[in-house]
Amino acid sequence: MVHQKKLVEEVSGWLRTFDDGSVDRTWTGPPEVTFMAEPVPPHEEFKEGVVVRDVTIDEKSGLRVRIYLPQHEPHYTDSHNKLPIIVHFHGGGFCISQADWYMYYYMYYRLARSASAIVVSVYLRLAPEHRLPAAIDDGFSALMWLRSLGQGHDSYEPWFNNYGDFNMVFLIGDSSGGNLVHHVAARAGHVDLSPVRLAGGIPVHPGFVRSVRSKSEMEQPESPFLTLDMVDRFLKLALPKGCTKDHPFTCPVGHEAPPLDSLNLPPFLLCVAETDLIRDTEMEYYEAMRKANKDVELLINPGVGHSFYLNKIAVDMDPHTAAQTTGLMEGIIEFIKRH
Repeated sequence: MVHQKKLVEEVSGWLRTFDDGSVDRTWTGPPEVTFMAEPVPPHEEFKEGVVVRDVTIDEKSGLRVRIYLPQHEPHYTDSHNKLPIIVHFHGGGFCISQADWYMYYYMYYRLARSASAIVVSVYLRLAPEHRLPAAIDDGFSALMWLRSLGQGHDSYEPWFNNYGDFNMVFLIGDSSGGNLVHHVAARAGHVDLSPVRLAGGIPVHPGFVRSVRSKSEMEQPESPFLTLDMVDRFLKLALPKGCTKDHPFTCPVGHEAPPLDSLNLPPFLLCVAETDLIRDTEMEYYEAMRKANKDVELLINPGVGHSFYLNKIAVDMDPHTAAQTTGLMEGIIEFIKRH
């Protein structure tokens, strides 16, 4: 008799889990937005001023990264002319999305080109097959890989030694990827990264929440990229079994988390969207960082919601969303240049 597998959990058209442990991430929402979640293949020729390469950085685990290299002068003999390196962690509630999705490609090839920086986007392991801290481990492994490149232990990827400035390494993350910025930076504060210098962290609309709903969760409108149902269901699948949203992975300012003043963190730029469902808990993080005397700056985009800049349709059709996306990009680039 053939076992008919049964649906256990469904998350807003993004993900379905079954009783046999399998997971289906086929998008079942409106077909007109499917393109944003489709993979973009790498290309060794310059397109829009950027070359894109996928590289396996750990043969044993299979961990991969996507590298964006902007057009540059052919010879960088002067270290002052080398490019900053931006390590990117994608969002998706720790459960969905990949580094090669169009929504990230469209954002991060432009950041690489506009900031004149090498972007390294990590293909993070996903929950529920790989619950946290798996994604944090992957982000930290990518940073350690950069350290090994800087130390000359791996000559396979010459782009970095030829063009990358290991003294200017930044972490950036969208949504749940913003959580990884905090946790990878905190872990890195305990190790010798040389010749890498972690120059800054940029959590963009990080997925900081707590068990008790915030005022903004109760009052702000839901968006295509974030609903309360998504928050609750994704985190149920992603957090260690038996844990609540008060876990440090999602609530780094809660009573279960290490005190912020005990962490060795680089300067941070916290990016917040004014109408984000989780704006209040992001602001709680900002205030806690300030209270702990951390170097933290705040960039607020008015009149837009969670991950607005990744919504290509809104960016193309709504002048305000387009303007705020430009403003966000400019703020990030300015932060990088100052650090």
